[in-house]
Amino acid sequence: MKRKLIAAIGVAAMLGVSACGSDDGSGSGSGDKTLTVWVMDGSAPEEWVTELNKEFEAAHEGVTVKVETQQWNGIQEKVTTALSEDSPPDVLELGNTQTAGYAVTGGLADLTGKKGELGYDSWNKGMVSSAELDGKLYAAPWYAANRVVVYDKSIFADAGVKPPTTREEWLAGLQKIEDETDAQPIYLPGQSWYVYAGFLWDEGGDLAVQDGDQWKGALATPEGEAAMNFYQELAAFSTAPKDTDEATPQQSTDIVPKGDVASWIGLGWEAGGATAAIEEAGGEADFGYFPIPGKTADQPGHVFFGGSNLAVPERSQNKELAQEWLKLATSEKWMKKYAEVTGGGLLPNSEAAQITPEPGSFAEAMVASADVGRITPVTPGWANVETDPNPIKQYMSNVLQGTDPQKAGEAADKIITERVNQG
Repeated sequence: MKRKLIAAIGVAAMLGVSACGSDDGSGSGSGDKTLTVWVMDGSAPEEWVTELNKEFEAAHEGVTVKVETQQWNGIQEKVTTALSEDSPPDVLELGNTQTAGYAVTGGLADLTGKKGELGYDSWNKGMVSSAELDGKLYAAPWYAANRVVVYDKSIFADAGVKPPTTREEWLAGLQKIEDETDAQPIYLPGQSWYVYAGFLWDEGGDLAVQDGDQWKGALATPEGEAAMNFYQELAAFSTAPKDTDEATPQQSTDIVPKGDVASWIGLGWEAGGATAAIEEAGGEADFGYFPIPGKTADQPGHVFFGGSNLAVPERSQNKELAQEWLKLATSEKWMKKYAEVTGGGLLPNSEAAQITPEPGSFAEAMVASADVGRITPVTPGWANVETDPNPIKQYMSNVLQGTDPQKAGEAADKIITERVNQG
């Protein structure tokens, strides 16, 4: 997902080589050492990481930073193995929902004592939660991205509909599009559970909550039902399947380019993919973007933050140097450069580092939701919940197909509770 997102916003070729060491003789005299950094395919633009390493090496005489690009496929097993070895990489990029799982094993260095110098207080609160476990800090947030509503400007204009700022306006606009045009007002598959999670957070609920030293599913609640009721209202304007997610079929390349879709909810790489597919077919995409509306106009709807953190393995042979590299990479200066080189298509870890996106862009709509971004429950067992068959997806399909929300929620909560508490 991240590789496609950066590709869609036009970032240059990604890094797969090592940076050269400094020859200027300046710096702290750390000795001849190689600092190994693992980044994921698509996360580290070559221009950014080359300049970053140049500055780091100039400040640390005799140190060479070796950046190795990893693939997302199979990465969890590879990281697990690396963390158990005596000479793991010195810095790791970890998916934000994966970090807690590695932290609980003791494989990550405790950075709690480094909070002040890392800039902890300035970090986006929605991002920082994924880097902590049991009150301790095990990583620094790097970047994130979230979904927005992508709409066809011409269809909205034909119906006389403007981008909404509240749920009420959103539903009214979709009804007008249905009444005034032949287009599908919104394409919303029944199992888009990250979208549902945002509605659940709007209601003050969550997918799972702590119950003493355990966790339990929380869909069979008034908040869970209210969120699903709103999802149903939106889905009533869609002809999308009730029993698949946004990737089956892929909404951005298999559905939207065929036309007659007034709006849909997606990520930046999906908007880029839809545009490319339309243009390849000889058409012209004319998309607009707006944040997922909230219950009131003063705050957009909550959104799921997909993104990455940077961590230092506990067994790193260069732990202090690794922490210094992490500190530099996630600093306001270098996060702002990161935002610039990615064109504002990714959210840096602090508001101070965020650049002003181009008016009318996907990035502008995405940034508008940055303060209300969240992630799934931060617990090592959460990854078990997302294993197929995902109980949240099944819950959504069941409700959309007529099952009582309370009954469907209880069935899903039983599975969530069992899985989330597994070791």
